[in-house]
Amino acid sequence: MKRKLLFLLFIALGKTVLAQDALQNTGNLQIHTGASITGFGAFTNASSGVLINNGSYYMKGNLTNEQASMAAGSGTLYLDGNSAQTVGGSQPFKTYHFNTNNSSGISLNTNFSVSGLHTFTNGLIATSSTPNYLIYEAGSSHTGVGDSRHVNGWVKKYGITNFTFPVGDATYQRTIAISNLSATSEFNCRYYVATQNIFNLLSPVVQVKANEYWQLDKISGGTAQIILNWDHSKVPMDNVLLTDILAAPYSGGNWIDGGGATTATGVVTTTGSVTSSARSTFGAITLGYETFPVPLKLISFTAERRQGTSTLHWITENEQSVSHFDVQRSYDAVNYSTIGNVAARNRSQQENYFFDDRSPLKGFAWFRIRSIDIDGKFSYTRIAVVSENDLQSNSFVVLNPVRDAVTVFNKTGRDGLFDYSLYNSGGQLIMKGNVGMTSNGGAALTLPSQIAAGIYILELRNDKTQFRQKVLVER
Repeated sequence: MKRKLLFLLFIALGKTVLAQDALQNTGNLQIHTGASITGFGAFTNASSGVLINNGSYYMKGNLTNEQASMAAGSGTLYLDGNSAQTVGGSQPFKTYHFNTNNSSGISLNTNFSVSGLHTFTNGLIATSSTPNYLIYEAGSSHTGVGDSRHVNGWVKKYGITNFTFPVGDATYQRTIAISNLSATSEFNCRYYVATQNIFNLLSPVVQVKANEYWQLDKISGGTAQIILNWDHSKVPMDNVLLTDILAAPYSGGNWIDGGGATTATGVVTTTGSVTSSARSTFGAITLGYETFPVPLKLISFTAERRQGTSTLHWITENEQSVSHFDVQRSYDAVNYSTIGNVAARNRSQQENYFFDDRSPLKGFAWFRIRSIDIDGKFSYTRIAVVSENDLQSNSFVVLNPVRDAVTVFNKTGRDGLFDYSLYNSGGQLIMKGNVGMTSNGGAALTLPSQIAAGIYILELRNDKTQFRQKVLVER
């Protein structure tokens, strides 16, 4: 009792009290204006206790409250522990100002009420699945919310003022806001990362955002508008026109048109928002579209060999949710390896990409581009093939153009058995084999009957000779 009276005396005099022990309050504990308590390992406010904080209370341990009808006071509670902290007990814990500064996180196992300003300094807040709520009373607000500083769980808001719910999924903060409330209201909100029943749609909604939604429940009150947002860098946004984006609440078993006070604003490939019309009914809500998203369009891919460098060029349009492009090379048109990558720009307009490969060539090199989406899915471009130059010299003569067969004359000055290969312009092997030719003799290489008209590359070689030339096939 002596220790407790001394402790209270320091508080009454406005002094700072330092301690590391756990504290249980069973009496009347008041922290006066200008007074500060810091360092307690844990604090329990018993059912017989009365706690009023009008000063500063720094807590590094767990909080437990059993006091019914706790007063919020006018002071600030700081949860700034070095390890994970919990707030529990059978009764809600109440404070005026609130400062959360714990990188290890804070878990709410009972309702926690803020009447003034909540400052997110560091760390996440998680609410239990009971559920328990981080409650913002009428007139309260928050600041500092971010990816590492938000609520992963349920948030409750009382009042009539506009409010942004500081929710997310413990990786990204993904807020949602209410505005223009017609009456004092009570709302509950939580964020989810996978949209349910995405094929239950009511016209004019043809598709909804499948990778996130918010559960926004009205417990009491009037009408309000809902402000939804997207951030493509965090949760990929679908590639649609701004004019086709709307707020889509889930009602009657379908995602419906929640109306739009104005056209969505922002840029689809970066950030933006849309505001619903005034609503009286609430529940699950996400972004909806009146047209289908436009997928990535690869317009062209070419490769050209100049002065010892293979220059690759590809053009895209309507990029959406693309992470990067892998540049892949092969020396046999079968086995490919990645030799570099280029970051995607994710813009809706036409984009030009270039990549230079300065590796020396002996014969041909085949290239392709692998497009990698943010979710890990990928696709390939067509294949392009390059060589240093046609190695014609005076080894062979090839008659051009050709129809059913390629006629070749041997000008090497020697008899020999030669391997031959024919590739299309995309680097695909069309036929191969070997043929014997005498000096100054010739051979006819019969083409496949289904071969299409176009430019092909013929290669002839043995251990002494290598020859390469373009061939025009006409039909």
